[in-house]
Amino acid sequence: MPTPVIMPQMGESIVEGTITKWLKKIGDSVEKDEPLFEISTDKVDAEIPAPSSGVLTEIKFPEGATVGINTVVAMLDGAAANAGSAPATAAKPQSNAPQVPAKPQSAAPQMPQAITPQVTGKGGIEIVMPQMGESIFEGTITKWLKQVGDSVKKDEPLFEISTDKVDAEIPSTVDGILTEIRAHEGETVQINAVVAIIGGSAPLETTALPQSAPTPQPTKPAAPQSSAAPVHQPAPIHTGDKIKSSPLVRRIAKEHNIDLRYVPGSGSNGRINKQDILAYLEKGSAAQQVQLPQTAIPRPEASQPKDLTAEVVPLTKMRAIIAQRMVESKRIAPHVHSIYKVDMTRIARLRDRERAAFEQRHGVKLTYMPFIAVAAVEALRRHPIVNASLVDNAIHYHANINLGIAVALEWGLIVPTVRESEKRSFADLARSIADLAGRARAKKLSPNEVGGSTFTLTNPGIFGDEFGLPIINQPESAILAIGALKKEPVVLSDAEGNDTIAIRSMQYYCLGFDHRLIDGADAGKFMSEFKHQLETWDRPLS
Repeated sequence: MPTPVIMPQMGESIVEGTITKWLKKIGDSVEKDEPLFEISTDKVDAEIPAPSSGVLTEIKFPEGATVGINTVVAMLDGAAANAGSAPATAAKPQSNAPQVPAKPQSAAPQMPQAITPQVTGKGGIEIVMPQMGESIFEGTITKWLKQVGDSVKKDEPLFEISTDKVDAEIPSTVDGILTEIRAHEGETVQINAVVAIIGGSAPLETTALPQSAPTPQPTKPAAPQSSAAPVHQPAPIHTGDKIKSSPLVRRIAKEHNIDLRYVPGSGSNGRINKQDILAYLEKGSAAQQVQLPQTAIPRPEASQPKDLTAEVVPLTKMRAIIAQRMVESKRIAPHVHSIYKVDMTRIARLRDRERAAFEQRHGVKLTYMPFIAVAAVEALRRHPIVNASLVDNAIHYHANINLGIAVALEWGLIVPTVRESEKRSFADLARSIADLAGRARAKKLSPNEVGGSTFTLTNPGIFGDEFGLPIINQPESAILAIGALKKEPVVLSDAEGNDTIAIRSMQYYCLGFDHRLIDGADAGKFMSEFKHQLETWDRPLS
């Protein structure tokens, strides 16, 4: 049976690799774990071993090609090797049955299963259910974003899935026509099972499953194009239609309205990598950017009264997991809550003064969250017990502060993680929080961006809550809930003991903590330090 060889992911932030050298040619026999080709990424150069023994029957990309992770780059035919036959010129048709992934060998790098195209006997490309994490073996198709007969562009979202960890949009890896849908909305499918076929021309009407009155998908309006460059705009660095960059770079550029023609690239042949665009963002010079028109984020419409009807609606996978974990947390940990009121006037005035300049310099809006995150990180550094976990009757002190940021979604709640927050600058924290929250709402998070947090921030105050009593995000030992920021009269005392009444910006913060590990005194010391950091803020916003 033909075996696809895919471009491996060589790190969490690596989304593509460049094939620098093929170590075998078509017709050569290859042993399992024998080096097959060499790749170069933003971080490493590496030899990639063959996933199985066989004959190299097809090379899909030449040397020098930059290929997205999980894309098929070659085909091996084990049958040809066993029979001693001449190499095939094309891959054999693949079975439609789900393929169970083999356990990774110690000598070869792990290759995450994702949306891997495979050639079918009819010339179409098989689209399979991706593996969204090492422990994930199935996914539920929640929505098809294209219907049979629709044109699909490479990297265009094709369908949405829900797993135990994330809800995500799955993009197409090829251009073509969606000719067949094999798994319907609501169906739970094993990883590597074929869910659709993309062909190069007309739909395969005879093999398509009948669709049960699909809901028409709204057409997204095209993003408005910039009509003119700002004054003093320098000449573009890159010319032509094709600018060499990774999908990650293109996503960052889209989110921050940056024209990649003006971003210097340090990679091969001027290729723009992640470091290049982040450095460009740091400069934040308006004269170096072409700003596309900002699309205003619509405020949620007021909910309309609905007719009450009796119905039973099954829990979504995400809702079921949330329910399970909340019950487990309350059962495992004796919850105690400590509530402090913080004078945020200094922060509010600083934010009002600096918000425009900050956004211009760093390409992200200045919210209150990075102030809160920095204050929490500083308090956690001074009181590490609040950042610890209780595991197997032992206290595990963590080497890093990984901040979980709870993000409310229309369909549930998710907690992406800002890792190693203690090493990040104010601006970097602001960018990371905004980026994770935005991609969580757009279903663009990867599994490694969810989980692994050591302390969580949750913000019920955005809905007007004075304060909330949060449930701990296991296996953490504490969670901080942020209340609404409100102006109110406050009694102030000067050095001579004279009292005055002033209007101040005040905010409640509630620390929920596990009393097995954290005493009330520890919680009080942490909250006092957190309060002090905010009320006496004197840090630069960089």
